[in-house]
Amino acid sequence: MNPNPDKIRVDSTGRSYPKAKVHALSVLSGRSQILENPTIYSSLPQLLYLFVTETHPTLSLKNNHPFFSAVSKHPRVIFCVQKIEIFGRALVEAIYWDGSMASAESSDGWSDSESGENPSPIQREKKSYLCERGWILGRVFDPRSKIIQEWNRVFLLVCAAGLAVDPLFLYALSISDTCLCLFIDGWFALTVTALRCMTDLMHLCNMWVQLKTCYVTKHSVGVGGGTLQTHPRAVALHYLTSKKGFLFDLFVILPIQQMVLWVVAPNLIRLGSTTTVMTVFLIMFLFQYLPKLYHAISLLRRMQNLSGYIFGTIWWGFALNMIAYFVAAHAAGACWYLLGIQRAAKCLRVQCRGMASCSLTTLGCKDTIYYGTAIVRDSMRMAWGANKQVRHMCIDTADNFNYGAYKWVVPLVTNSSRLEKILFPIFWGLMTLSTFGNLESTTEWVEVVFNIIILTSGLLLVTMLIGNIKVFLQATTSKKQAMQLKMRNMEWWMNRRQLPQAYRQRLRQYERQRWAAMRGVDEVAMIKNLPEGLRRDIKYHLCLDLVRQVPLFQHMDDLVLENICDRVKSVIFPKGETITREGDPVERMLFVVRGHLQSSQVLHNGLQSSCMLGPGNFSGDELLSWCLRRPFVERLPPSSATLKSLETAETFVLEAADVKYVTQHFRYTFMNERVKRSARYYSPGWRTWAAVAIQLAWRRHRHRLALTSLSFIRPRRPLSRSTSLSEDRLRLYTALLTSPKPDQDEFY
Repeated sequence: MNPNPDKIRVDSTGRSYPKAKVHALSVLSGRSQILENPTIYSSLPQLLYLFVTETHPTLSLKNNHPFFSAVSKHPRVIFCVQKIEIFGRALVEAIYWDGSMASAESSDGWSDSESGENPSPIQREKKSYLCERGWILGRVFDPRSKIIQEWNRVFLLVCAAGLAVDPLFLYALSISDTCLCLFIDGWFALTVTALRCMTDLMHLCNMWVQLKTCYVTKHSVGVGGGTLQTHPRAVALHYLTSKKGFLFDLFVILPIQQMVLWVVAPNLIRLGSTTTVMTVFLIMFLFQYLPKLYHAISLLRRMQNLSGYIFGTIWWGFALNMIAYFVAAHAAGACWYLLGIQRAAKCLRVQCRGMASCSLTTLGCKDTIYYGTAIVRDSMRMAWGANKQVRHMCIDTADNFNYGAYKWVVPLVTNSSRLEKILFPIFWGLMTLSTFGNLESTTEWVEVVFNIIILTSGLLLVTMLIGNIKVFLQATTSKKQAMQLKMRNMEWWMNRRQLPQAYRQRLRQYERQRWAAMRGVDEVAMIKNLPEGLRRDIKYHLCLDLVRQVPLFQHMDDLVLENICDRVKSVIFPKGETITREGDPVERMLFVVRGHLQSSQVLHNGLQSSCMLGPGNFSGDELLSWCLRRPFVERLPPSSATLKSLETAETFVLEAADVKYVTQHFRYTFMNERVKRSARYYSPGWRTWAAVAIQLAWRRHRHRLALTSLSFIRPRRPLSRSTSLSEDRLRLYTALLTSPKPDQDEFY
């Protein structure tokens, strides 16, 4: 028992508080129901003072501190109580203040009892909270949201475009056909630089998105899908400090190739280092291109790990693999062109050294960045360009110099058509990566290493990318191939069992119709493995419109229709198929959606009564009557008619267990008068019985009219009925009695 009834124990240390104080704290924490009749403090500043002093006893505060006196004056006060455990380890953990209160934000009055240097816990938590709420980037993004996934798909295509733009820098170098000197195509360089700036701008946008995108914490991945870190500052710091984060994204957009193209290369060409400029170009290109390729692959894998797919269709997967293959061929062709033009510049350098009147600066054009407007007036350059021997050795043909694997580049180095300079190396890359061992190489180590890399890359691309494309193409035809295999197995089985031709034809027709309806997809098995809520929603969406076509279900509420849609099954019957025989147990109710069925029953002396069931009609009302009667014996009722398909019919089927479930749990629905009338009107049993009853009543009415017309005859005794009339009436009564009248209990 509590020794002091005016106090209550609220923590594990045994410390007790007055009931009034506990209630005041509970009011601030949203748990004011712990005491029945507490003593309420008179003012909000006193409650705040009590709250802070009880939760942080180490603080030296005064009751008249400006922080507490400003509470009643300031309109915006937010109490954020975290980890409240009234009967646990502590009452509260923090209180935050939000508002423009200079007196509360000042450091006067806030001091730690042990040390005056360190800030108090409330100050630290207050600053942290303000950093979170005042973070300049605003709210964070959920990586699983639709907009982020769409952005990742767009950015993946941007990465592919960036990988295709970077090799274009290597095509900016060319050799002048008139002066036989190396220059940079100015207009082409401007175009490529503009394209590169556009892709870099998209990278900057992605960096901003990544700075605000949540991530899954490592310690939470042990259970489920992990917990997202949603604190804006923590998300930003994680991106800024991760290895594949901000620094890596910043590196792939550094203007390295732009600097080489517009600063380094012109200076080297002006100095006559025409072969060195290609080496610098190639090294700087690979230095940034390979990390950019890894960056795109990392994004691809992150998207696959996040959602399990990228675009969600087979054809997009096929397109991505083809794009990757063309980008690889484009990069290989650009390197091949650069090394080829380096070999041509080397040939010109060799010829220049053999001539006394040639200077190495002549190998570089005077206007290193050429826009097509300069006029050559230097006699030395004009003489060098008119040298037929040099042109014959290096430019006109590739047979006079050992070009090796670059001999096809010779016609391109002086070609003024930019489109041909790009397309032909791509063609060479596709051809080389798709075949092996067709390269003629010299003994120069750079060329040998390049050929080895090209052949190895071609082997990897063929085994990976083309293999993936083959898988995607097979996936588009796998269903058809499975159908063909199944038909072959079925033909073998029918021949093995020596089935008659009629049965074989019916089996083939059924398989063809089933394939035409669903294309080999097992819809029942696919939906069965889904979660219950998702399965019911999908079946409700798929079956609701068709179920509403059945008049029996038109007057039922959505809850009953949802349960019916969840249990209904779609069945297709080919033409001439016997569905149910008269006298067999009724195992299902059948609702016609498309096509026509024939319901027939034998009366007497071999006579047969039949009716046609079209869209909206149903069969198996005996099962409905049996379920509504609640029989003690679990024995299905016999069928009163034989059901046969007149043409290919699409139907919905409710099994006996499903009908019993619906009628037992929603019996009130079937007691509705509109449902009763619909059931009687569309029931074949009720229709047959009603037709016989109406026919008998009509004949009786005609007989009475005939007697009334003979009223002028006053027979002394009643008229004797004719033999034929008696036989007709007897026949009608027999038909009425022999035709099964449906049980009426379920409709009362």
